[in-house]
Amino acid sequence: MINKECKNNGRQMRHRRLRKKIVGTNERPRLSVYKSLNSFYVQIINDEIGNTLVSASTMESEIKSQISNGSNKKSAELVGKKIAERALENGIKTVVFDRGGYKYHGTIKVLADAAREGGLEF
Repeated sequence: MINKECKNNGRQMRHRRLRKKIVGTNERPRLSVYKSLNSFYVQIINDEIGNTLVSASTMESEIKSQISNGSNKKSAELVGKKIAERALENGIKTVVFDRGGYKYHGTIKVLADAAREGGLEF
């Protein structure tokens, strides 16, 4: 049986390895994904100045009212659409996708596809 702490340590190691290669700039900020057991958190970050430009999560009241579980594919899709909408409002069209050490599969893939459908390019 896999210990939850060990599983998260592996994800963090993969994320550190990915972050060596992925850097958000002013022209192409980084779309960072974090998921917990109960929620999704997505941010668009400019690493040059260290600022979060746009964020969205399942903890927001407008998204939380539409879902029953904050960590399934439906909630990932809603968060992906919301982050794309907010990014386009702020003039952000292209981003670098930082999957946070998670496999590009399941809910992470649904979130990325929803952000692409919303108008983001990565």
